[in-house]
Amino acid sequence: MVHRKFQTNKFHYFSFFYIRLIKMEKHETAYIAPSAVVLGNVKIGKGSSIWPNATIRGDSKIEIGKETNIQDNCVIHSQGKEETYIGDKVTVGHSAVVHAAEVKNESLIGMKSNILNDAQIGKNCIVGASALVPEGKNMPSGTLAIGIPAEVERKLTQKEIDEIKERSREYKRLMEEYKKRCDI
Repeated sequence: MVHRKFQTNKFHYFSFFYIRLIKMEKHETAYIAPSAVVLGNVKIGKGSSIWPNATIRGDSKIEIGKETNIQDNCVIHSQGKEETYIGDKVTVGHSAVVHAAEVKNESLIGMKSNILNDAQIGKNCIVGASALVPEGKNMPSGTLAIGIPAEVERKLTQKEIDEIKERSREYKRLMEEYKKRCDI
């Protein structure tokens, strides 16, 4: 949350100016769709993909790991001292929001889910579609979280964990196909 004393035009101008000086880093094998918007302090790892109309705005640091896919219309944001970290082989489903939170490796964030400030999603987790993970909530590794607010429903089966990994591989194949067809 921005403290009131910083909510002046001068601060916003300074922030905008400062952010423009920070160059986004993208691994040469990553894919960013032409209609996606990536601004500010953002690092995108090897083999990751950012799909149409996704917005990634790094007012502070955002790091996206290897072979992660950020699907259509997602919003990934960080601000102030609150950073966003999304690990390796993560799937962030269509229209999901990850705001100043941490998502560990090989997890799936369902479509239209919201992950709020300082929330932590463990390794091999599924956050169900349209779930709301409140500020500061910690979802343990290997669990399914659903609802508003999101609560742990149960442990994942090995089959579900394998399906998360397969989804990541599937999007990597799709990314390669788009790169070939679109000559990117």
